[in-house]
Amino acid sequence: MKLIDLIPEKELKETVLSEYEKKIVLYKLTDERLKKKYGMSFEEFEKRNTVKEKDFSWDVEKDAMDWEHAVEGIRYIQEKIIKIKEAD
Repeated sequence: MKLIDLIPEKELKETVLSEYEKKIVLYKLTDERLKKKYGMSFEEFEKRNTVKEKDFSWDVEKDAMDWEHAVEGIRYIQEKIIKIKEAD
């Protein structure tokens, strides 16, 4: 038996959209926290090669990875939300 047979499609869509919205909030919090910490956007952070500028410190490298993950996560999830909403 398939999941779609157990749970109505509308309920599945609402659940997925709700989870995506939660993830976007977390990603945006990370993005905003790091924008404030470094005083620039992720694009500027990358363009300036801030990791190298800060001598490849673990803190800055970890921030770079977290920030990239957040920015890409926002983009990816927003695309998914649009596709799900268009499928209605």
